[in-house]
Amino acid sequence: MKENGNKEMIEQGAMEVKIKEKDEDDIIELVKAMAVAAAVALLIRSFAFEPFNIPSGSLLPTLQIGDYLFVEKYAYGYSKYSFPFDLINFDGRIFGAQPRRGDIAVFRQPKKTGIDYIKRIIGLPGDKIQVRDGVLHINDKMVMRDFRNAETITDEGRSALYKRYIETLPNGVQHYIYEISDDGRYDNTPEYTVPEGAYFAMGDNRDSSLDSRAQDELGFVPAENLIGRAWFIFFSTEGTGNKCDKQGGLAAIASFGCKLVEWPQAVRYGRFFKNVNKI
Repeated sequence: MKENGNKEMIEQGAMEVKIKEKDEDDIIELVKAMAVAAAVALLIRSFAFEPFNIPSGSLLPTLQIGDYLFVEKYAYGYSKYSFPFDLINFDGRIFGAQPRRGDIAVFRQPKKTGIDYIKRIIGLPGDKIQVRDGVLHINDKMVMRDFRNAETITDEGRSALYKRYIETLPNGVQHYIYEISDDGRYDNTPEYTVPEGAYFAMGDNRDSSLDSRAQDELGFVPAENLIGRAWFIFFSTEGTGNKCDKQGGLAAIASFGCKLVEWPQAVRYGRFFKNVNKI
């Protein structure tokens, strides 16, 4: 009986060891799978597409706060700013390509390279850019804008009457712009000559955009700072704002319930899958 008991204990111990080894193998396989998935995601984000969200109204009416879009990383080639966390450091660009006038591009803020900006490329190397009485001039030629309508818009808590125009760039690219007036801070500028290896970027919301017109705060965008071309919107939401801020002992539960109701209504389903360069 004792011998049988010892045998059972040995078999049970062996079984426990096998179960433990299997559990360890499963954990190792899970870690490997997670590592591979992370590596693939990093490669896609570095070389193909990167998600980006719109935090401000500087590109209204084209892009709205709460739009989420993909950026084509390969459109302009790669620089040290193309890679997450600045993992790779080198000078210049590889497989470089020049943006087309009118492209909406994501780039590193020239004065604060830790911040990503998104603007429309208006001026190419060698161009002369000036705004006169609110009207854009490129190489001393007025860029045509056609008035469409006026809309009351709330941007960053400020409501104002915005005039909406269609602007036609010299290469035929058409896009909407907003103007509150033609005598704002950047509606009359000096003439800027875009240096070689750099670009002039502007927001479509002309009276509410920090862009290349602000030379001390942003200035020209070096080619090296380009991250990619905005592609299409994959999600958009107005957000719930402070609608679901609740007070009291059950505030967390009440807030969660509110968001379940409000969140689907806040989604802008009609903006899904729109090409941002054709809005």
